Amino acid sequence: MASEDKSIDDLAEDLMETAGAGAGDRLRAARETRRMELSHIAAETRIPVRHLEAIEASDFGALPARTYAIGFARTYARAVGLDEKSIADAVREELAEGGLHPSVMAGGMEPGDAAKLPSRGLAWFGGFAAVILAVGVVAFASTYFGAGVELPSLIVESDETDTAQERQASEALASEETGEQLSALSNVGQVVLTMTGDEAWVRFYEDGGERLFEGVMVGGDTFEVPLDAEDPRVNTGRPNLFNITIDGQSVPPLATEMVPVSDAPISAGALLARGTGDADG
Repeated sequence: MASEDKSIDDLAEDLMETAGAGAGDRLRAARETRRMELSHIAAETRIPVRHLEAIEASDFGALPARTYAIGFARTYARAVGLDEKSIADAVREELAEGGLHPSVMAGGMEPGDAAKLPSRGLAWFGGFAAVILAVGVVAFASTYFGAGVELPSLIVESDETDTAQERQASEALASEETGEQLSALSNVGQVVLTMTGDEAWVRFYEDGGERLFEGVMVGGDTFEVPLDAEDPRVNTGRPNLFNITIDGQSVPPLATEMVPVSDAPISAGALLARGTGDADG
């Protein structure tokens, strides 16, 4: 099954690159190929849905800053199995292209207007002055730093530094917004499980054995966990097909793959306690 998924992902990635699509289109294609909803990506990455929508639309101006745009795109790529560096580079290119704005030269001078170009003598004088300035700077640096001491390079290889900063910034913002969401959810706690696949057998019950519901749920069916249920739990063979919300806010699923779960707690407190951990745990 894993090899088939990988082949489908590779095919989708090759198709999007061949068509010259942007980073947002490639991410959306990979998500749709995996049949994942934006709410699933948001729950897994802790990135708000509105930011994911902006990334898919290549509306990077809607994000807080350049570092967040690249950092969020990296995290999204990792969630859908795309190459993080390739997506990050594509976002940087789109940001660079979007940031180029033609400027009007002072005095209305247009390139190629010979009447308004500086004279040859003035140009020679400017070049000579630049050489004198450069010699003066070198002489000062040699005196200040001492003979035999090389000046530090003014060229900084910043790709790795940018990457670290982008990840830190995106994780910080995502953690902050997730913390606010979880804090608000803990005050109410209405848990709703929605079936998103064809069908699955499921049993909801209290820890003491009291059955709440047992049977087959089909796509679109929902189950609201009673607020007065004592330590509600669930057994099902297809936990990855259930969307889980608490008071309308998505939380990570019980599992991201078709792995049977038994006696899994589904109270609001239990789900929030595991909300920031591994969804497969």
